[in-house]
Amino acid sequence: MAKIKKKGTSGQAKNYITRTQAVRKLQISLPDFRRLCIFKGIYPREPRNKKKASKTSTPNTTFYYTKDIQYLLHEPLLNKFRDQKALAKKIARSLGRGEVSDAARLEKNHAPKLTLDHVIKERYPTFIDALRDLDDALSLLFLFATLPSTTHVPAKTVALCQRVCHEFQHYLIATNSLRKSFLSIKGIYYQATIQGQDIMWLVPYRFVQRVNGDVDYRIMATFVDFYTTLLGFVNFRLYSSLGLRYPPKFDTRSDENGAELAAFTLEGRTVGEMPKAIQSKKAQANGSSKEVSRDLQAKVDKVIKSAGLDQTKDEQAMDTTEEATEATDAIDKFEPAAPEADTLPQPDMSGNEAGALFAPFVFYISREAPKAPLEFILHAFGCKRIGWDAVLGGGAYTHDETDPRITHQIVDRPQLPQESLPTIPAADGAVQKVKPGTRIPGRTYVQPQWVWDCINEGKLLRADLYAPGATLPPHLSPWVKPSRGGYDPRAPLGEQEEEGEAEMADDAEDSDEEMEDEAPVADEKAAAEEESEDESVDGGMDVAGTDDDESASDDEEEEDEAFGDFEENEAATESEDDDEAAQNQHQRELEAEAAGLPFSSSTAVDESSKKKNAQSKKLAAKKRKEDEELERQKMMMSRKKRKLLEKMMYSNKKQSDEAAKLRSKRRKLEKSTSAQK
Repeated sequence: MAKIKKKGTSGQAKNYITRTQAVRKLQISLPDFRRLCIFKGIYPREPRNKKKASKTSTPNTTFYYTKDIQYLLHEPLLNKFRDQKALAKKIARSLGRGEVSDAARLEKNHAPKLTLDHVIKERYPTFIDALRDLDDALSLLFLFATLPSTTHVPAKTVALCQRVCHEFQHYLIATNSLRKSFLSIKGIYYQATIQGQDIMWLVPYRFVQRVNGDVDYRIMATFVDFYTTLLGFVNFRLYSSLGLRYPPKFDTRSDENGAELAAFTLEGRTVGEMPKAIQSKKAQANGSSKEVSRDLQAKVDKVIKSAGLDQTKDEQAMDTTEEATEATDAIDKFEPAAPEADTLPQPDMSGNEAGALFAPFVFYISREAPKAPLEFILHAFGCKRIGWDAVLGGGAYTHDETDPRITHQIVDRPQLPQESLPTIPAADGAVQKVKPGTRIPGRTYVQPQWVWDCINEGKLLRADLYAPGATLPPHLSPWVKPSRGGYDPRAPLGEQEEEGEAEMADDAEDSDEEMEDEAPVADEKAAAEEESEDESVDGGMDVAGTDDDESASDDEEEEDEAFGDFEENEAATESEDDDEAAQNQHQRELEAEAAGLPFSSSTAVDESSKKKNAQSKKLAAKKRKEDEELERQKMMMSRKKRKLLEKMMYSNKKQSDEAAKLRSKRRKLEKSTSAQK
């Protein structure tokens, strides 16, 4: 006789373990179990059949892999948790006896310290694995770096998050690894490329945040402890690869004055010697700044050529040879061979181009503009000299707004009339103040969006489009590319419209206006008819053999005629359209005669209306033909393919309808702006 299997010793009941059983097996408390799982990267699992996996009758149970819990039995952190529990008992006993000094001594000298170094090495065996898991770490650490210090979030935690985040930003500045950024509702998105890995994180805006009790900050603090250790390891490895000393030199006094990034000083491993990697980067930046000037010269040459002032053939030949020699170092662009082909992903700009985008300029950040993100982005893209107002903190290149070396000023306030501007008293010995709203000659004034759009496009954009008080162009996400058939805000409206879409929209608007004009007349007629019905002899009563019977017989006749020949119906509709057009023309002639207008204007209106009607009929016939052809093709398909085609057509129609709505909004906006001008 075969041996009877015991229940719960095989299958899903053996592979899964409940959270209560895991806590009992590890002999720790539930909060310590949560911390341990976060540190080790162990998450709950969902079995295929909860009834088979659970040994109890409660279905709502959290399950873990049994092997994961067995793996935790040998974790060194378990001993630390037990030591902490034993110390907590000793401190409670001392406080119960009134021995406060003994309790303070135990907490200060005998508190076990948790080190997560071995956990980082276990979870990330290679450096690339750590870089791939850096997205969530940076988002959480930048979030805690902006939080106010409370009882839930200690000041030490906030300072530690700020420090490791600034160290990571300094590496991006030194290597020009930042690639793209986007201003969203949630915050500012950044993307950097480090050793071939794309890292994206979110930095919240610096608003006054209210810390409420809806969030469990104990779990968040556990993640912060793990991520600060991880980012510290990553920063050490990145700084070592550049030959920099880690941690960088930190000036506490300048940090107290609000210097932030400027409070850190990068140093090489040998005193007084700049790392070779940064030297090569600077040399490349100097060479690439010449490339920027060549690009500007190329734009000037293009303007000269369009004006008709062409160069001689010899100079053009020399320019083409120079461009051919320079193009060898440029990144190849992959263009599709046919217009219907798929667009290939284009390579981004290299670190040399990124490091020279703002290199020749000197920026000044006004006091209303966000200093921290602008300083980071401008430094990451090559700008070495940035000034701002003394109110924004220390570490600036200059606090004098009238400095003649400033080439660009970032302003985020609207244009105000001179009468509404306040007067600034002259202060002896202080930095000269500039009256708000005044413009210094020889300086370019832009809004902050210009910086973000320039780095996303990889080139310097027109500054006049981003002038203070101007309506800004749409700020689009650099990671979302316009799809075929979708709406593209950057492209002109005429290139995206379908055939006859603008004319049909104009006809719809005209018909809406006519309906609005005719509405009061129709209301008056309806009111007059209601009054005549009220004054009738029968008082609104129905009489046998009256109009209702006649209308019912007419409906029956119409139903019988509906099954007639299709061509006769089509001819009848065409004749009705012609009669209606003739009546409309006669009505317009009478209105023109009553208004004293010449007959030629009404004829021109009639000709334009005829053209529009003919074009609309042509488009309708074309669409009818396409629909008939599609129906014929669908008849030849199998049911499965026909259903798939219908789903595709439905999704495409939904996308085209959304694009048409956006185009109509843009068309109305452009018309309103042109009317205002």
